[in-house]
Amino acid sequence: MNVLFIGDIFGKPGRFVIRNYLADVIEELGIDVCIANGENVAGGRGITEKTAGQLFDGGIDVFTSGNHLWDKKDSLEYIASEKRILKPINYPPDALGAQYFIKTISPGNTLAIVSLIGQAFITTADSPLFSLKKLLPELHNHTEKILVDFHAEATAEKRALGLYFDGQISAFVGTHTHIQTADEEILPRGTGYITDVGMTGPHNSVIGIQKEIIFEKMETGMPQRYETAKHGLQLNAVFLKIDDLNGRTLEIKRLKREYDD
Repeated sequence: MNVLFIGDIFGKPGRFVIRNYLADVIEELGIDVCIANGENVAGGRGITEKTAGQLFDGGIDVFTSGNHLWDKKDSLEYIASEKRILKPINYPPDALGAQYFIKTISPGNTLAIVSLIGQAFITTADSPLFSLKKLLPELHNHTEKILVDFHAEATAEKRALGLYFDGQISAFVGTHTHIQTADEEILPRGTGYITDVGMTGPHNSVIGIQKEIIFEKMETGMPQRYETAKHGLQLNAVFLKIDDLNGRTLEIKRLKREYDD
């Protein structure tokens, strides 16, 4: 099974990259399942039916998310009904969004996708360790192939959980910082790991925001209205080849594709 996981898609520039270039990447790599973190697709904060629809049409099968999932209040009903938009499983049970998604490639060949959020420096949520540990038996009833997006700030928290669940899941990929890390590897028991997949969108920016706005905030200390940057378009993603029989990662490769604005 060939899986493509795309780092946080940021705003209109990120959607442009997906709509115009993703199909070629899927064909080039022979992708069976395409997953993306979608909590920033609408103006850099949240997701809407319109923006999600564009990206589903562009080749994405399912969205993971994080702390900005519910920022567009007029989209809450859509999030509640769309099973391909996942909430972090360690948020309260009444939070809107699906717990996990099972993607069928062929009869008997499926992938479970899970979204999880960190506790350090990011949000108030239940323990990601205990939440995932509790859910795993249910997931294993469906399939041995499981991918987890851990949306977290602290690299140590990501590393610790990746090692903890090594051998219990197929892949453990990090998101949230919008900075791609160069530490992709297959852990000792067969789990594919990367601390952060990065951001798909405008990289001539401060994690997606126009850099001049951030400069002014740093110089003055005054609140600023954030605006999405436009330039330095990149696709940040990770390719995973997963064994169809035992669910272990056979290959993991970072992707950083640059495109004209």
